[in-house]
Amino acid sequence: MAKLYLLLCALFGASGVALGAFGAHGLRGKVAENLLEAYKTGVQYQMIHVLALFGVVLLMQNWGNRLSLTLSGALFTLGIIFFSGSLYALALGGPRWLGPITPLGGLMMIAGWVVLFFAAFNFSK
Repeated sequence: MAKLYLLLCALFGASGVALGAFGAHGLRGKVAENLLEAYKTGVQYQMIHVLALFGVVLLMQNWGNRLSLTLSGALFTLGIIFFSGSLYALALGGPRWLGPITPLGGLMMIAGWVVLFFAAFNFSK
């Protein structure tokens, strides 16, 4: 799982920078300011959770492939896809039914942090 998560870190990191640049240069003046702000929030949360996922990779290298780390990484990954992905889609004119997906992605991100907390709390080498 560590290798998969590292590959996802690279993919999400590169796409986060590209999407951020696109938002800053390609969307300004073309979408409403509130949609641009939502888009920026998607990029920000994506990049923060790329670092969190990278932390999970490092912990897996040190602690092994524990279920809690695998679950935390999966929740961060799904959170990026659902939270940031839905914000990108909405800002670019996607269907309004994507709106309720955003908080679901946020809950996945929060759950990833909670699972990571319990992984650390129960840590013993």
